[in-house]
Amino acid sequence: MKIGILSLVFNTNYGGILQAYALQTILERMGHEVVVLDKDNIFHRSLVRIILSFSRFFIKTKILRQKATFVTDKEINRAKNEREQFTRAFINRYIHTRKVKGITRDTLMDVDAIVVGSDQVWRPRYFKKQWKSEIENAFLKFAENRNIRRIAYAASFGTDEWEYTEEETNECSRLLNTFDVVSVREASAVQICKSKLGRSDVILTLDPTLLLSKQDYIQLVDNSKVPNSPGNLMCYVLDQTDEIQKLIDRIAKERDLTPFYSNSKITDLSSPQSERKQPPLEEWLRGFMDAEFVVTDSFHACIFSIIFGKPFIVVGNKKRGVARIDSLLSMFSMKANLIVSSSDYNPLLTYGVSSDVGAIIEKWRKESLDFLAICE
Repeated sequence: MKIGILSLVFNTNYGGILQAYALQTILERMGHEVVVLDKDNIFHRSLVRIILSFSRFFIKTKILRQKATFVTDKEINRAKNEREQFTRAFINRYIHTRKVKGITRDTLMDVDAIVVGSDQVWRPRYFKKQWKSEIENAFLKFAENRNIRRIAYAASFGTDEWEYTEEETNECSRLLNTFDVVSVREASAVQICKSKLGRSDVILTLDPTLLLSKQDYIQLVDNSKVPNSPGNLMCYVLDQTDEIQKLIDRIAKERDLTPFYSNSKITDLSSPQSERKQPPLEEWLRGFMDAEFVVTDSFHACIFSIIFGKPFIVVGNKKRGVARIDSLLSMFSMKANLIVSSSDYNPLLTYGVSSDVGAIIEKWRKESLDFLAICE
């Protein structure tokens, strides 16, 4: 069977890339041909926007006598490609993508099935912004009236707060009820699908990254020959604050560890371009292999800490969604690893991964693979 995967758009997000890679890999191991949709993200301003940008530049420099720089589209794209060169190299090497300019009725016309998920593909603010498309297309509105299988695998709303308009709710409810099967990534999403979208047979499945083994990820690292990490306290913080930094310093001192930071200042527009280049994804994975403790505010960093059996704490990040982290940690009886503020950190706790986690993963993995068997 030929299967298309619809998720969020690839960028420099390690978790977003790896969840697509993992789902593709699992489906291919089941004997399918898989293609993953990816958006052509070349920055291109219209003539009107270029004129407006140049006008602002002219007013600042010639009239207000202020310092300003006019940046061309070519320069913007060159800087973007430089920041993304390592993550894009992984995507090009391992993921079978199909580049499209956007989602239209002609998208994925040649497939037998479309799998929606995982990641926060059903979160309007992310899907609309990244795909420049209505949220209804995350529920396959573009593929209406086609004789294909419609599958949602570990799809995520990212939050337990409802963010759809009444019109979006009604239309997405109608579309969701045309799916052959539906699974979600968070326990709260099961109830959301029932109460908001009228689908009561939704089940909980693992994030795709948990369908692969630790050895699968070690193999990726070995293939890349990235160097050892420069420390043993891995810090992967998407939204850094002074409070989190003080917590990192405290943990390093109390546990006699050396911190290292596994992401760049990719979103910090004030940082030099050289500091905004995202390191290779394999280097990020290597960090979990070498770490003795992990500090993060990332959902997927929690997952890989669990996969590699590393003690960790995750600082709740409400803006990015805490429900998904709460659901993940509840699955493994590890809710103590989630803290809201640095004052919640308890130096007497190990924050380790319990020995029965492997058995729990295997149980959920079997159920998740059984769910995907509908593709066969």
